[in-house]
Amino acid sequence: MSEFLLAIHRDITSTDATPSPEQMKSAIKPYQDWIAGIGAQDKLIGNPKRWDLDGRFVKKGNTVTNGPYAEVKESIGGLFLIKANDYDEAVEIAKGCPIIEYGAVVEVRMAIPPVQ
Repeated sequence: MSEFLLAIHRDITSTDATPSPEQMKSAIKPYQDWIAGIGAQDKLIGNPKRWDLDGRFVKKGNTVTNGPYAEVKESIGGLFLIKANDYDEAVEIAKGCPIIEYGAVVEVRMAIPPVQ
């Protein structure tokens, strides 16, 4: 089994992608159930985290800037690790994310094992 990163991206500039408080409330239970289902299959590696809209970027020369930049439209709204046999299985798990209904995008990336 491989490890996969699921990163939930949100468009922070679109009002369409911003759920109302009622929508957020109704989305919490399906989201929790989705995560619990992944855990029940023993495929959840880490607890999901929500991330602040603010951030810092560290660049060459130890330059640190606040972020995300004004021109950036997306922010990471959630980030966690799962186990899956391959990309197809990881993508099927990601498709179950109920937040997609509210304009989020789930990015799926496979961890590359360290070079020996």
